[in-house]
Parts: sequence; structure tokens; C-alpha cells
Amino acid sequence: MSRPKITLRPANSDDATRLQEIRKAAFEPIFTSFRSILGDEIYELAQEKEDREQEALLFSLLAPESGWDVFTAELTGLVIGFISVQLNRDTYVGEIGLNAIHPDYTGRGFGTTMYNFAVEQMRQGEMRVATVATGGDPSHAPARQAYRKAGFSVEISSVWMCQAL
Repeated sequence: MSRPKITLRPANSDDATRLQEIRKAAFEPIFTSFRSILGDEIYELAQEKEDREQEALLFSLLAPESGWDVFTAELTGLVIGFISVQLNRDTYVGEIGLNAIHPDYTGRGFGTTMYNFAVEQMRQGEMRVATVATGGDPSHAPARQAYRKAGFSVEISSVWMCQAL
């Protein structure tokens, strides 16, 4: 039995509401994890503002002058995910930015398909390096696994440390 396949296409302004629904559903568990790891006080002072601003970030990526291309992932006509891609023609470095699969559709290889698509966009754009940044916390483990499946094999770990004062 073959797996269902997703179709990727450029996002348009009509997709914004659905993409925000997907973003919110996909990132809410991550934000909850951050709060759990950091504790309420540190989370509210050091992280919460950035998490709240993610909605505006997605809207900004969809703007024609953003420098990012945003693609939707559709399964039988339903948008189930999105991915943003930037091609830097000065440095020949492509970057995967904000992306998400709705939680109802995770664990089926759709993220890996999106990442492979993004890398192919970079190849076609004559990029020489593909990059992506993700969290090192437990809630980002599935994303790290999908990036690795898509060929991202060189990693530099980073640790963000906090203390309440």
C-alpha cells in the first residue's frame, strides 16, 4: 500500500488563515514545552514575546517583498502544512525558515517531503549550501529527525542558558 502524497504549491494571500491555524496548532505544544523547561517567570520575560510574534512573522513571510518563498503542502486538496524558503544569490546559501505540519498529519513523512522539496528549490536556484535552524529541546526532536532524513547531516549544537535574577 502506497503512502498518500502531498502536493506543494506557492502560497497565496487566500492561504493565510489556514497557515496561521496550522502554525498555531503545530507550535502550541512547543511553546508549552518551553514554558515547562524555563518555568513561568523566565518564559514570560525571555521567551513569550518571541512566541507571540510568530503570527506576525508568518504574515511577513507571505508578503511579496519579504525575500522568502512560502509553499503550502496539500493532501487531497486540504492544506496540511507550509514551508518558507529563502535563496541568497549573493552567498549561494539557501535557508528553510518557518515551517509546520498540522499535528493531525505528523509522523507520516510529510515534513521530510517538504524539506526535500525545499532542498530541490535550492538546487534549482543554484544554491551551494542548504541550512535550517531548529531547537535542541525535546519538543523539536521530530523536526530534527525529519531534517536528518532530508539530508541535513552537518550540525552545530547551540545551548541557550537562562537564570532568573
